[in-house]
Amino acid sequence: QVQLVESGGGLVQAGGSLRLSCAASGRTISRYAMGWFRQAPGKEREFVAALSSNGGNTGYADSVKGRFTISRDNAKNTVYLQMNSLKPEDTAVYYCASTIPPVYSGTYYTNRENYAYWGQGTQVTVSS
Repeated sequence: QVQLVESGGGLVQAGGSLRLSCAASGRTISRYAMGWFRQAPGKEREFVAALSSNGGNTGYADSVKGRFTISRDNAKNTVYLQMNSLKPEDTAVYYCASTIPPVYSGTYYTNRENYAYWGQGTQVTVSS
């Protein structure tokens, strides 16, 4: 069992930056596929960014490509989401997710259904 705890959310002006952290406990996540999702009020939870289990590949939603970066620090058992050039439409609760894939590989996952473990979320609010 993996427990995930997100932090780093807050209120920021448009154009600003935030770095979200997802600290894992219970298991080492170095061989896990990781993802970030977000959910705005009244909307479905949507994919933001993903990292393959071998750390070699990343994927991003078109809406954040070029602005957000997912990374992992195996020594700290933590995954990050660096968010730059934030826009009001980025306002949402951001969730970290992880899963052990069938094969340790460069595949990353963009569907919620692929992830077995979820954090409680951290609120990001971007003011205009």
